[in-house]
Amino acid sequence: MKTVAAFDFDGIITKKDTLLEFIKFAKGSKAFYIGMLLHSPILMAYKLKLYPNWKAKQHIFTYFFQGMPLVDFNRVCEQFFAKEGESLLYNSAVQQIEAHLDKLDEVVIVSASVENWVQPFARYLGVKHVLSTRLEINEQGKLTGRFATSNCYGQEKVNRLAALFPERQKYHLIAYGDSRGDKELLASADEQYYKLFQK
Repeated sequence: MKTVAAFDFDGIITKKDTLLEFIKFAKGSKAFYIGMLLHSPILMAYKLKLYPNWKAKQHIFTYFFQGMPLVDFNRVCEQFFAKEGESLLYNSAVQQIEAHLDKLDEVVIVSASVENWVQPFARYLGVKHVLSTRLEINEQGKLTGRFATSNCYGQEKVNRLAALFPERQKYHLIAYGDSRGDKELLASADEQYYKLFQK
């Protein structure tokens, strides 16, 4: 029986929330804090569980990146990893991924973060499967600010993993998570590790 190792990304592989770090990198700290201040009512409503996670995230993303050409966005994603990526990684998580790959396990990153900036991390780690939130692109090749898929959070993580590996009885699932968004994924696994790499 093969093993599938499913890793959350933010807070498991990385030490910080990469959405916030990416915005700071792409737009600068001043613009970041102004944007967060403007969206503080939405962020507060989300914290109080009065506003859904995906809507709050999409509002923030739209504010900062709507209308940006995809080619430019992808270039910034690559620059973000090149300049900050390695410093954001938990060494223990990197070692765990390497151990799974050495055993020829199927390693998957399952993340609510945007696929475009998760992919450079995945390539560095040698992980070929990324299940993440995808962006909507208009006919002019620009970001609309909306998501083209459901936010890869909660039950959606289980759904996306099941679509990639549908014959659940034929593999042993090990899941690594650290937050409410990983609850369903952890519950569906044969082995669960919660906040394993945090210190």
